[in-house]
Amino acid sequence: AGLAADVERGARAQEEGAAAGLEAAAHKMDQSVAIQETLSAEETCLATVQGILATEEGMESRLLSLIESHGKSMLCLYTHRRMAITAEDVCLDRVLLIQEGFAVEEVPPENNLQIPGSDVTVQVTSGGASLLVRLPFGSHTQTFLREVRRRCSPGKKDATAADPEQSAAGEVTGAPRLKTANKMVPSSSVPASGPTQGLSTRPCGLRDTLVKSLLKQKESSYTHLQNFRFFVGTYNVNGQSPRGSLRPWLSQDGEPPDIYCVGFQELDLSKEAFFFNDTPKEEEWFKAVTESLHPGAKYAKVKLVRLVGILLLLYVRTELAMNISEVEAETVGTGIMGRMGNKGGVAIRFQFHNSTVCVVNAHLAAHPEEYERRNQEVRDICARMQFHPLEPGCPLLAIKEHDVVLWLGDLNYRLEEQDMERVKKLIQTQDFQALHQHDQLKIQREAKLVFEGFQEGEISFQPTYKYNPGSDDWDDSAECRVPAWCDRILWSGKTVSLLSYQSHMALKNSDHKPVSAIFDVGVKVVDKKSYCKAFEGIVRSLDKMENASIPSVTLSKREFLFKDVKYLQLQVESFTISNGPVPCQFEFISKPNEDAYCKPWLIAKPSKGFLMPDSEVVIALELCVNKSTATALNSGEEKLEDILVLHLDRGKDYFLSVSGNYLPSCFGCPIQTLCYMKEPIREMLPEAIRELTLMPLLTDDAFWEEKPLDVPKELWMMVDLLCRSACHQEGLFQQPGLRPEFEQIRDWLDTGTLDVLGPVASNHSVAEALLLFLESLPEPVVCYKSYRSSLECANSYEMSSQVISMLPKCHQNVFHYLVAFLRELLKHTGKNHLDVNVLASIFGGLLLRPPPGHTQPGTAEKQKAQQFIQQFLCHEGGTL
Repeated sequence: AGLAADVERGARAQEEGAAAGLEAAAHKMDQSVAIQETLSAEETCLATVQGILATEEGMESRLLSLIESHGKSMLCLYTHRRMAITAEDVCLDRVLLIQEGFAVEEVPPENNLQIPGSDVTVQVTSGGASLLVRLPFGSHTQTFLREVRRRCSPGKKDATAADPEQSAAGEVTGAPRLKTANKMVPSSSVPASGPTQGLSTRPCGLRDTLVKSLLKQKESSYTHLQNFRFFVGTYNVNGQSPRGSLRPWLSQDGEPPDIYCVGFQELDLSKEAFFFNDTPKEEEWFKAVTESLHPGAKYAKVKLVRLVGILLLLYVRTELAMNISEVEAETVGTGIMGRMGNKGGVAIRFQFHNSTVCVVNAHLAAHPEEYERRNQEVRDICARMQFHPLEPGCPLLAIKEHDVVLWLGDLNYRLEEQDMERVKKLIQTQDFQALHQHDQLKIQREAKLVFEGFQEGEISFQPTYKYNPGSDDWDDSAECRVPAWCDRILWSGKTVSLLSYQSHMALKNSDHKPVSAIFDVGVKVVDKKSYCKAFEGIVRSLDKMENASIPSVTLSKREFLFKDVKYLQLQVESFTISNGPVPCQFEFISKPNEDAYCKPWLIAKPSKGFLMPDSEVVIALELCVNKSTATALNSGEEKLEDILVLHLDRGKDYFLSVSGNYLPSCFGCPIQTLCYMKEPIREMLPEAIRELTLMPLLTDDAFWEEKPLDVPKELWMMVDLLCRSACHQEGLFQQPGLRPEFEQIRDWLDTGTLDVLGPVASNHSVAEALLLFLESLPEPVVCYKSYRSSLECANSYEMSSQVISMLPKCHQNVFHYLVAFLRELLKHTGKNHLDVNVLASIFGGLLLRPPPGHTQPGTAEKQKAQQFIQQFLCHEGGTL
C-alpha cells in the first residue's frame, strides 16, 4: 500500500518529466514495431504500451509488450530510449508468463479518490513477482489490457479488478453500472458519483442498445439541468516558451471554473516538431498552465492531446472528477496532402454527468485571401474527426453528435480588404462593431459557408493579431500585417450561456494575444431513484417484447449506379432503411471468404446501427478511388462492382448491388506506362491502357519500337508551371491547395484539353497535385527493391548515385528531373523561404517508399530517407 501511494505521489512529480509525455508517445508511433524487430519469425508482438514502473530506485519508464511465442503468451518489459524506433532502442528487462497465478489488478488511488488523470496504476503479479506500473489513460491502454485479459488462464477469475474501459479509458472517473432486476446497462448511461466497480466487458448487443435508446428517450424523466462553469482559452504562442505566470489569462475571474479547456497553437515552430511531432515545449506549457489555474480550487488533468504545435488540455475540479467518463482524444491534420499536422485540429470528447461534451482546438490556414481554404479545413475536421466509443462494436462518434461543442483556436480569419490606417483609427476609438462588419468569419458564417449551427459572443476587444512580440504595439515588420481577430471561441449547444468573452493584453511574449470565454453550461444530472424507476419500466417492457415477431425492414433502393467516377472525387448515393414494429439492429457483413463488407473504394455510413420500431435511418454509400485502388481500376483488372449484404440481428439478409464506371487517370499509373503514353489517358482505348499498365518494368527502352518520353508529360506540365510561376512562392509544398482546383488540374492532365496547364488560382494547388501524383505511383520513383539499399547508403553520395544508376531508365530520368527542379527552387530560398531540410523531408517520403508489407517507417527510417534525398539536393550538377 505504501508503494502504491508512492506511485501516486511519484506520478504528480513525474508530470514535468517522461510521464507527462505518455499520451503524446502513444500518438506519435506504434512502438510495437521496435519490439517486433527483436523477435524471431515465430514470435509476434501483439500490442505495446508505455508505462512508468515503480522500482527501488524510483520511477522508470518501460515498454510493456504482449508477446506470443510458440503458442504461449507472455508480458515482456523493456527499457528503452526516449522514442523506441528500432530494435537498437529497446532492451529486454524481464518476462512474465501469462499462466495460472498471473493477474493484473487496478490499484485504487490514495484516499480512494478517483481522479481522471491521464494514467492508471495497475499491479501485475506472476508467480513470486509483483510489479506496480502506471499506464496512460485512453483507448490504447484499454485495448492492451483487454488483450492481456483474454490470454489469462481459462476458468480463472478475471485477472483485472476493473474493466479495461473503466480502469484505462475513462470510466475510472465515471460511475458504476447499476444492477436492477438482474439486468445491466453500460455505465455511460449512468453517470453517478461513487466508487468504481469492475464488471466484465460486453459487446454492444441488441438488448443493451435497446435499453440505451429507450433510456435516452426518457432522459428528461430522470435528469435535471445543473449549471457548471467552463473556462475556454486559446493562445497562439508563436513558438515561444512560457515567461511568467499565465494567471492574468487563466485566473482573472473571481469564481473558480469547474472545468478548464486550454488550447495552444504554434507551440513549436521547429522542423523537428513539424516532421517528427516531437517537442520539449509540450511539457513547458503544460507545467505553466497547471501552475496558473485558479487558486480558489484544486484541479486534476483529465487529458492532454497534441498534433505538432496544436495542444489541448482539459482539467476538472477534483471534487467533480467522479462525474467525468468516456474520455477520448483524436487529431486531424489538414496540412499539405490533407495530412501534415502543421495545420488541423485536435479534440477531446467526454461525458460529464449525463451530458456529452466535445472540445476542438484548431489552427487553420493563414493569409487574408485564404478564407475559402479555412472554410474547407473546418469541414474536413468535422468530417474526419471521429471518436471510438468505449463499448466495442458501437459506431464512431462525430463532433456534431455531442450535446455541447466548444471550438477554439487560431482560426486565422482576417479583415476584408481594409486599409491599415483606417483599421487602427477604428481600434483607437474602440469602434469594434464597425470593424467587425468586415470580419471574414462573420461574413462567412452569415453566408452559412462555415460553422453553421455555432454561435460566437459579441466582440468587444481589440484584434488579437499581429503585435510586435514583447509589446502591445502593432506589427511594424516588413509584412506590416493588418490587425485581425484571428483567435476565436465558438460554441454549439442548447444549454450554453456565455458569461464573458475577452482578450488579455497582459501577456506579451507572442505576436498574438490570448483569448478566453467563460460559459455556464447546463449539464444533465441523473436522479438515481428516477433513473431506476425508468430503467425498471424499460426492462419490464423488454421482457414482454422478447417473444415478438422477427424484425423486418424495407429499403428505399437496392441498386446503385455511380457514373463517371474520377480519382479522389467523392460520390455519394443514399437510401433509407425503414423499420417495422420490432426493434432491430442492422449491420453490413462480409461475404464468405472476404475480410471486409465492401470493396476498398466504397464505405457505408453508418455501417451498423439500431432502429426503434417504426423509425428509419438514411445510409450514405460513399465511393472514392484513391492511390490504393486506382491502378487496378485504370488497367481494368478491377471494376466498380460490388454486392453489399445488410444483415438484421435475428432477421434476414438484404442484398444491395453497386456498380459504376471509372474514368482512367494518370494518377495511379506507373511511370513507365505514362512515358509510353503520347496521348492523354482519356483518349486511349482501355485495351491499350491495360497493356501498358501490366507490362513488366523494363531496364531499357527496347520493349516498344516507338521511343518513350523521357519523363511523363503530366509530370513535365506540373513542374514546368511551378518553375515559371512559383519559384518565389512562400510556403510551397507546405500549404495545401483547394480541392476544386486540384480536380481542375487532374482533369487537365487526364484529358489534355490544353497543351500546358491553364491558369489556376493557386500555386499551392499545383504543388499539392504534384505531391499527390508522386504518392499515387504504384512503384515509387526509387523502386521498392532499392529501398533497403538506399537507406543503407544514405550517408554516401557515391553509393547513392550507384543505386539511382541501377533504376529503370524512366525512373532515373524522373528522379534527376525532380532533383533538378528542387535545386532550382533552392536558388530562390531568400524569397520562398524553402530550405534543403524541408524539401528533403517532404520528397524523401514520396520518392523513397517502403515496399508493401514493410512495417510503417519510424523516425529513424524517415530521417535516412531525408538524408538520401538531401545528398542530391546539396550536390552540384543537374539542370532542368
